[in-house]
Amino acid sequence: MSRALAGLVDAFVVAGLGLAVQLGAGALRLLVSGPPFRLPDPPVWLSGLCGWSIALLYLAAGWVVTGSTVGGRLLGLRVTGRSGRLPGVLRALARAALCLLFPLGLLWIPVSRRRASVQDLVLATTVHYDRM
Repeated sequence: MSRALAGLVDAFVVAGLGLAVQLGAGALRLLVSGPPFRLPDPPVWLSGLCGWSIALLYLAAGWVVTGSTVGGRLLGLRVTGRSGRLPGVLRALARAALCLLFPLGLLWIPVSRRRASVQDLVLATTVHYDRM
């Protein structure tokens, strides 16, 4: 349950980051072409690609730098390799991509004795429950 709640918090953070990017693009348009201020209206495929990219970079950066995302930090979760060290850039990017492309892999967590998702098994990562 804690990983699901952390994911929900992270989804809100990613949505906020996406909104910040849109506001920044609108501000840039205002500076270049003048009033009125308008948010960009990109095609659906481009919005999806940008949202996916923001989520990928957000998750990977959190896991590489501190082992946690904002949601993970709030709920006391930390991602490491099996050795206990923080995942490297490539492993974190791969884990983020797998979490975004195959979210059903998270359904393995309640079945696993180690509470590992399919992504954790494939990439040899571990989620530690560090209650603060």
